[in-house]
Amino acid sequence: MCANLERSDYLTSTHRGHGHTLAKGANTTSMMCELFGRATGTNHGKGGSMHIADFSVGMLGANGVVAAGIPIAVGAAHSAKIRGSRAIVACFFGDGAINRGPFLEGLNWAKIFDLPVLFVCEDNRYSATTATDAMTAGAGAAARARSMDLPAATVDGNDVLAVDQAAHELVARIRAGGGPQFLHALTYRVKGHVSVDPAPYREQSEVDGALQSDPLKVAAVRLGALGVAAGRVAEIEAQARSEIEAALAAARAAPWPQADAAYTDIQDTGAGQWH
Repeated sequence: MCANLERSDYLTSTHRGHGHTLAKGANTTSMMCELFGRATGTNHGKGGSMHIADFSVGMLGANGVVAAGIPIAVGAAHSAKIRGSRAIVACFFGDGAINRGPFLEGLNWAKIFDLPVLFVCEDNRYSATTATDAMTAGAGAAARARSMDLPAATVDGNDVLAVDQAAHELVARIRAGGGPQFLHALTYRVKGHVSVDPAPYREQSEVDGALQSDPLKVAAVRLGALGVAAGRVAEIEAQARSEIEAALAAARAAPWPQADAAYTDIQDTGAGQWH
């Protein structure tokens, strides 16, 4: 998805924004330091895992509140339109977010004002600990987008080539003045909602089946079919693991923020100055 964005484009994310942040071009070590709450992190240790932002690459922030990134993305897109910028905004959220108020409000505003925003629903079939189809009425995310006259495409979210092609087409449509677009990417969450969640609410056979379409496995097979040697694929994976290990080591060794840093990067509301 992010391979089709420019550095000047914007992005909002979910509380699991690490991958989006890296894909948008953020420095791996700086991002990892932020996860560790260190002074050398992208937000000087103040954002932590769920609130990473890096304005230098257009990453406007992960968000710990479900669906909260949607109105932020719409606001950024409206700003871009007012300023005459060619920038677009990619807005990532999960399937659970489509049952929250900001989803309806955000899509409606984007459509009414014809804003340059691409809504990307990463549908992993589970909203926390509940199967999405047990709590979501109707035909799902894409159908709700179409009900507000937003063009919506559904794609296999585990197939990187399919996602790339769909994203390429939708981004081009937005840049050409086609207004907001919607991408519904079907995937699966193979782990529990959090690290201490064993996910007993689903059958192991369901998880085993989903693992057969792991995006990295699918990509490796596709690359092999295109003539890329298995050794090259293994080399790429090794390089990625090495980069993450180096970032982890750097984050563990990085300094903690100084106490007086708590008084920087805050908004002055004028408190105490009113009469």
